[in-house]
Amino acid sequence: MSRLFNLDFQLLHDSVLTLIAVFVLFLGGSFFFFNPARKFLEKRKQGIADDIETAQKEKEEAAKLKTEYEEKLKNIDAEAETILADARQRALANENRIVTDAREEAGKIIDNANREADLEKQKVANEVKEEVINVASAMAGKIVAASLSEDEKKRMLDDTLKGIGEDTWLNQQ
Repeated sequence: MSRLFNLDFQLLHDSVLTLIAVFVLFLGGSFFFFNPARKFLEKRKQGIADDIETAQKEKEEAAKLKTEYEEKLKNIDAEAETILADARQRALANENRIVTDAREEAGKIIDNANREADLEKQKVANEVKEEVINVASAMAGKIVAASLSEDEKKRMLDDTLKGIGEDTWLNQQ
């Protein structure tokens, strides 16, 4: 009878040796090939975990910065309004100072003009007085030189006053 498997001692021996060889090769392959691959995969796994952790931290930090910037953007309008209000107040103060200075300067100019006008009036009045004195002395000389009647004296006085002119007398007032 022929057997499908010829199980004899040699076959069993070869099978056991083959199993031992495969087991030894498996252990050697595991030590030389699988362990480095496992270490590589573990390092890669750790690197990915670190990258994920770093990305998560950066995401949280970015969210924090975003909220800070949004707060600043909300407050920037208020800050701009504050700055503009301050600038307006300074401009108004500057405008008021300039107007006050201009009014003071205008007041000084008006005072100087009034003083000059008063001095000019006084000068004209003095000149009129001198002229009246000259006319009076000239008239007195004429009256003394000629003894005239009262009518003639009045007529000479009227002629002298007409010679001076009414405008001179009116400006004196």
